[in-house]
Amino acid sequence: MDPQNQPATTPRARGRHRAVRRPLLSDVARSATEQVSALTGRGAVVAAAGGGVLLSLIAPPAQAAPAPAAVNAELAGSPVQGALDAAALDALATQAKASVAAAPVVTVATDAELKVESAAVSVVSAADNEEYQAQLAAEAEAEAAEEAAEAAAAAAEEAAAVDIPASAAGSAVVSVAMRYLGVPYVWGGSTPAGFDCSGFTSYVYGQVGIDLPRTSSEQRYAGTVVPWSEAQPGDMIWSPGHIAIYAGDGMQIEAPVPGKSVRYTSIWQSNPTFIRVG
Repeated sequence: MDPQNQPATTPRARGRHRAVRRPLLSDVARSATEQVSALTGRGAVVAAAGGGVLLSLIAPPAQAAPAPAAVNAELAGSPVQGALDAAALDALATQAKASVAAAPVVTVATDAELKVESAAVSVVSAADNEEYQAQLAAEAEAEAAEEAAEAAAAAAEEAAAVDIPASAAGSAVVSVAMRYLGVPYVWGGSTPAGFDCSGFTSYVYGQVGIDLPRTSSEQRYAGTVVPWSEAQPGDMIWSPGHIAIYAGDGMQIEAPVPGKSVRYTSIWQSNPTFIRVG
């Protein structure tokens, strides 16, 4: 081919290629130093080995002091030749050890044992518990005493509200008997806590110095029988199974029947026997 007829050849532009630049060890050291400076407040430890950088974060307790600035300055100014200066690494290691040592640690021996002491439990029934039974008895006694006091107070109030009849004004027996109006009837009772019919008469006559037998059938023969027309206040009124105290003017004072209380009432017996004692 004729050289004149050959196509012109466009010269190729030569591209300029930069050689891949590897980071200098000084750059690595600078980066590590900057990271140390930024993380020392949180207890970070930086170590470089060979051509790479090893970062290890160790969390110290909140009160651990930050790494001294001197360590950063020393590390920043140290030459790097394949690894950080040994003195700088020692300083970082010392810093990490101090942080770990300052952290609160609780240690327990591997052979530690947990012991739980237990005491035997004994159960005693209420019936066999002497202390509990004594407490119940004391409470019952206190309650009975309180009820007796209330009954006596009520009787005194009722007696004060009832005037002694004029015909019995001079009778000590009637005066004493009127004090116990309102005391409840209690079978076998012979105290102001509760009276039955003969218990009431024997208690009242005892207050004026006259001793009577305990039952109504025995009291029937404790004195002299008088006719109704001659009966006086303070005489006893007897009927089969019952006895009372005559208060004059056809009235009597008696402890009647269960469910009732000592009362001042009219003579209801159809054919009573009057007995004078003393």
